[in-house]
Amino acid sequence: MIEKEVEIRDLGVMSYGECWELQRSLFDALCKAKADKSLTPESPVGTILIVEHPAVYTLGKSGHEENMLLSEERLRALGAEFYHIDRGGDITFHGPGQLVCYPIIDLDAVGLGIRRYIDVLEQTIIDLAADYGIEAHRSEGASGVWVSQGHHLTKLCAVGVRASHGVTMHGLALNVATDLSWFHNINPCGFTDRGVCSLTTLTSREVTMSEVIPQFINHLTKNLNVKYKK
Repeated sequence: MIEKEVEIRDLGVMSYGECWELQRSLFDALCKAKADKSLTPESPVGTILIVEHPAVYTLGKSGHEENMLLSEERLRALGAEFYHIDRGGDITFHGPGQLVCYPIIDLDAVGLGIRRYIDVLEQTIIDLAADYGIEAHRSEGASGVWVSQGHHLTKLCAVGVRASHGVTMHGLALNVATDLSWFHNINPCGFTDRGVCSLTTLTSREVTMSEVIPQFINHLTKNLNVKYKK
């Protein structure tokens, strides 16, 4: 397969609501271009957004509100937002020190189905974790990437996507140097018997976004078999 090109935008810090609007506009534009048959073999296959959000909790369409353990009034007092959104999965947290990635990708152009696409996202984090000497893995029946600590499973990266007309939205959230105490306010991804971890807690040193982002982009584009302009 010919290696296609993708656009990558590092948005820095952006509010969840503003970024969600950007996602939807890119998604709608790509779906329209596919429907209009205006895409050519040379057209980019989509856009990959990389961002950090201020503190926010998001609940997927199949999620359960009881997994949010605080009232919205209490969340506001903590300076956090809360959104019901249209991805799969349950509840999760986004905040400073977390690498969030939203690929708006034409799956047909890269020759992937939705299940294989999710595998690619998970494998990207498994590969990245290996760069840090961390043995990360999947967990049967649960999306995302996990690390076994003794007999206890902890989540390193949440994955939740939406796809329509062969175009993706939403994506993944990797804990790089996230304040994990924010997860105490929820049952992360609906689990009450599993914890969360970060690259910083697993390596016992402060891992920075600036060092992780280039490695992440390299692994993701390799696994998607796409190229990007540097």
